[in-house]
Amino acid sequence: MYSQMKNSFVNEYKQRNEAYKERMTKWRAEPPIIRAPGPTNIARARSLGYRAKEGIMIARVRMRGGMSKREAPDGGRKPSKSGRFFSRSKSLQSIAEDRAARKFSNCEVLSSYFVGSSGSDRFYEIILLDRASPVLKADPHYSIVIAQKGRSYRGLTFQGRKHRGISRKGYGTISRRPSKRSNENIS
Repeated sequence: MYSQMKNSFVNEYKQRNEAYKERMTKWRAEPPIIRAPGPTNIARARSLGYRAKEGIMIARVRMRGGMSKREAPDGGRKPSKSGRFFSRSKSLQSIAEDRAARKFSNCEVLSSYFVGSSGSDRFYEIILLDRASPVLKADPHYSIVIAQKGRSYRGLTFQGRKHRGISRKGYGTISRRPSKRSNENIS
């Protein structure tokens, strides 16, 4: 059943059908960070840990896609080595998680997933857990996540682990643990 739901969402995105276009138009008119009534892609949300429980909510974040443009210096010459654009050290999805965590300060980020793009905008849905919820405090799976305050800022979500370079284990990752900075001066 979930594979059918997943395939239908993927086909909808690839074909850009009318329902998808209407949804993107509606989302672009909304504020950049809002609480969504439920997950758009329920199969993906459930695979990341979403359950329809008290204390679990979804936030939808709109991000500007594309390359980051370096700000011009105020007065003076432009440094010769500085280009016009630069690559971010964090992904757009990770930045979206940070923004949702800042907006909903009583919640912790569990995970996030991509839901669509419209022109220069990209949309992500963030799964948030309410730290004060007694239902989630009693659940052994969610209580561990709630105890980790500031997960998205510290790079503890999957996207955070990805930009820290520790999303995988094994050979070649020794210089990434416990962090890149702590392994800089080791020779």
